[in-house]
Amino acid sequence: MSSQNQKNEISRRSFLQTSAKFAAAGIYLGVFGMPELFGNVVVEKKDVQIPDVKLNNGVKMPILGFGTYGLSGEVCQQSVAEAISAGYRLLDTAKVYGNEEAVGRGIKQSGIDRKKLFVTSKLWVDDAGYENAKKGFEETLRKLQLEYLDLYLIHRPRGDVKGSWKAMEELYKAGKIKAIGISNFDPIQLADLLSYAEVKPVINQIETHAYFQQTNDYKVLKQHNIQMQAWAPFAEGRNGLFTNEILTKIAQKHGKTTAQVSLRWHYQRGIVAIPRSSQKVHIIENLDIFDFKLDSADIKEIEKLDLNKTQFPEWT
Repeated sequence: MSSQNQKNEISRRSFLQTSAKFAAAGIYLGVFGMPELFGNVVVEKKDVQIPDVKLNNGVKMPILGFGTYGLSGEVCQQSVAEAISAGYRLLDTAKVYGNEEAVGRGIKQSGIDRKKLFVTSKLWVDDAGYENAKKGFEETLRKLQLEYLDLYLIHRPRGDVKGSWKAMEELYKAGKIKAIGISNFDPIQLADLLSYAEVKPVINQIETHAYFQQTNDYKVLKQHNIQMQAWAPFAEGRNGLFTNEILTKIAQKHGKTTAQVSLRWHYQRGIVAIPRSSQKVHIIENLDIFDFKLDSADIKEIEKLDLNKTQFPEWT
């Protein structure tokens, strides 16, 4: 963990300890109100009541999941197993993360029925193109020790996107993938893909958080009935998100943490979020967002935080 990430974790931990109502040993997961969504929310009774979104091909996906970027080895395996035990059913990984094998081991360790999970992975740039994409997909399945994926994404719009999408469409039609989508596509790149796609992408996973709210992409995706998903929903704590004055004030108002306020904000916008943590207390904390609701004043205050620029310039 970098020194900056350590500072972010310390800041978050410090606030967590002073939060009035957080109790790691027992969290309430009832659903309080329904958000305005891209798709239709379907609340089903599960081990933990995480609502689903209904994707444009009819597949249901949890609106809150567990991200694994930056996790590796035994830490990743244990974190995945603990996340499943806590109640997460959506797991997100990617070839370029270098942890698909660890994620697969975590799934095995959990002992959960595979059918209860929604597993996402992503095709990296090195595997772009029709033949390469099919080989890359099979390698991902092998590493995860799975027979199918619930969702497979083109990780970045680079290389032979058209060939990659054709291969993914064929895998989808063959039942090897339940849904296919994209990641980090801007509206122009999305429009190009839609010009030749036989199967519309169900999702676009992009950077979005309080500091980069992506209002234009939000509108475009909603118009196309393509689900928006947030990677780095906390901006990885960059720019002091966990100690932001506005988020802290809202968190104290509701007896929550800034992390929980951030995730609730995503939820009320109808955005699927995949927070990541290797700390069990945070894994549990991130689930505890369904027993309160941000009011219009809270939303307006969070809107003021939008810097309308990426917090990850190294990815652009």
